[in-house]
Amino acid sequence: MLNMRIYLDNCCFNRPFDNQSQIRIYIESQAKLYVQEQIRNAEIDLIWSYILDYENSFNPFEERQTVIQNWKYRAVADITENEEILKNARWLSTLGIKNKDALHIACAIEGKCEYFLTTDDIVLNKMKNYEGITVINPVNFVSISDK
Repeated sequence: MLNMRIYLDNCCFNRPFDNQSQIRIYIESQAKLYVQEQIRNAEIDLIWSYILDYENSFNPFEERQTVIQNWKYRAVADITENEEILKNARWLSTLGIKNKDALHIACAIEGKCEYFLTTDDIVLNKMKNYEGITVINPVNFVSISDK
């Protein structure tokens, strides 16, 4: 049986580096770390993309950049830009999704992901009724994937 495929956007990868004094951030961080453990154990397949490489290259903290970049080597696929991704991203941007976020989602779709994990409330709200992929917070993902 094939593992479920997931895509974590840049804000999700960065969540454990955020200030953990807020309970929401702490809980999202713990959920994201749990998802990472499932990836390490080959229970879930991670999909990577060129837009993750691009965004992470601007991370001003070298240690964080390296930690995040190392997840690329655990991914089962690395999605590169193509016309279909750009077309999907343009369409997603008509829903009010920012360009980089639209590219992330389009890459996840191209990678045949069932789930797109993000902590970005704007993306979560704008994509809640989209049928091409389930856009979900890591906390909610853990509650459904751990059954």
